[in-house]
Amino acid sequence: MMQKFETPYAADWFAISIRWIMLVGLILSLGLAQKIEVVSMWPLGIMILWNILMTALASLNVRITYLRQINVLVDLVLAGVFFLVQGGLRGPGFWIGLLPILTGSIYFAFLGALIPALLFSGLVFYMGIQVQREFSHTLVNMGILTGLSLFFGLLGRRMMLQMRQNRALSLDVDEKLRIAQNERMRAIYELTSTLSSTLSYKRVLESVLDMSATALNPDPEQSVNDPLVGAALLFNSGKLRIGSARGFTSADMRASFDGAEGVLKKALDEGESITFKDIGYDHELGHVIALRNCISGYCFPLRSGLNVYGVLLFAHPEPDYFNSERLKLLDFIGKQAVVAIQNARLYQDLVEEKERMIEVHEEARKKLARDLHDGPTQSIAAMAMRLNITRRMMLKDIEGAGAEIVKLEELAQRTTQEIRHMLFTLRPLILESQGLSAAVQAMADKMMETYAQKVVVNIDEQVTTQLEMGKQGVIFYIIEEAVNNARKHASAEAITVRLRQMESDIALLEILDNGVGFDMKSMSESYDQRANSSLGMVNLRERSELVNGLLQIDSAPGKGTKIQVYIPLTEEAADRLNHPQSKNK
Repeated sequence: MMQKFETPYAADWFAISIRWIMLVGLILSLGLAQKIEVVSMWPLGIMILWNILMTALASLNVRITYLRQINVLVDLVLAGVFFLVQGGLRGPGFWIGLLPILTGSIYFAFLGALIPALLFSGLVFYMGIQVQREFSHTLVNMGILTGLSLFFGLLGRRMMLQMRQNRALSLDVDEKLRIAQNERMRAIYELTSTLSSTLSYKRVLESVLDMSATALNPDPEQSVNDPLVGAALLFNSGKLRIGSARGFTSADMRASFDGAEGVLKKALDEGESITFKDIGYDHELGHVIALRNCISGYCFPLRSGLNVYGVLLFAHPEPDYFNSERLKLLDFIGKQAVVAIQNARLYQDLVEEKERMIEVHEEARKKLARDLHDGPTQSIAAMAMRLNITRRMMLKDIEGAGAEIVKLEELAQRTTQEIRHMLFTLRPLILESQGLSAAVQAMADKMMETYAQKVVVNIDEQVTTQLEMGKQGVIFYIIEEAVNNARKHASAEAITVRLRQMESDIALLEILDNGVGFDMKSMSESYDQRANSSLGMVNLRERSELVNGLLQIDSAPGKGTKIQVYIPLTEEAADRLNHPQSKNK
């Protein structure tokens, strides 16, 4: 029965090598004695064929059952046959008895050498005493064989112990490598599971650094004292700041980077992971205390498409620490981190958007309450008072009562117009049916009809065709808010609304008035405090953000007001508007 192994057996190859050496020596001995004959050569031929077979099996790492016993037995039998046919003690190959002794010592140490020696000594005794009558020569050879068996037996024992120790050491190393590989795979699995299940920035960054350290140094004994330094740097307010770190000092944690020089700039510009040396000479990273003892480093840009979140940074004192295997691991971890950070960012944006929408709706309800209080409610209260006066006048002054009724009719009509205007601004059905341009023009007409407020509208239809209905609705409310603010607070004679194409992927919305204007500094302060006087500006800013727009307001006392909203028509344009630093990278 044959069995295949992953690794070769050193004992088999040692026995095969000894056998080849012995066979070459025997052939030379026969050749020098000029006794190369068929009678003496056929046992050698069988030995050669047998050794070829053993060599082939050893090359394939295949062993037959009881291989060691069979090898010793074959060598003993063939050696005995060769000893007899080549002339016994008188033949040139009388030392053939060493072959089974050496083979036995390799496989079975002391006993493996002694037993073949005793058996072959018996054959020597028979040939020397009974056949060839060479008593002294026979005893000498028997003594030599016995002594060699003892020597090679002890040597074989020592050799086998050493080979077993080496094999055990090799197996121990293989076991440690297997454990390390399993630990590395476990770390990667835990990292993937953690990153896919969390929507917290902090947890994402902590997990990435912890699992990276484990994956790079899976041996717990080595990882404890490993001087690996790692950090996750994220963009915040246009600068790279430490989101999480390992091995950084408290001073390092407060550091910020522009990402405009050295390693950081190269990684961000190329969008690919890079390795580097001599960190101390880097224009930005050289100031980090934790990196001064490090020689080699690795930097991975955390980016997805046009969104750049930051970088992953690792460094180590060993110059060749970041080998190909570790680089592959870090690249995989970096890509997983990007996905997790992107998910966390999207979740955070959704949370902020939800909070903002709740706030916008609350402000809308408050605005509706104010408009109802300042408009229709006051008018209805006035109507009720005039009705009371008219009722009394009906008894005393019929003509005066008729004039009051006329005023009541005018007031009712005006109130109706105000309510219709409010309903229109709350849900302009024309916006859904005819689009933004028609809705804004209808709003301007109602402003003239209700408040005698002149509003000039100039909207490029080519722009509106590039805006989905949701964005058109937000833009309409921006215009409505700005126009109402100008009517109520600016005492403007004329208001102009323009929407035009500024660039191929950016539209510009402008609302201009010739009113009294206001002080920008004081208004900005009240905006930060969210005072009632600035609620209109709050609404404008928040609604501009809903379309990823950029709001700019220019005003001064006595010089009117100009409101500009830059509206991106593509995702690339939105990124340029809201992250202007990306254009320079």
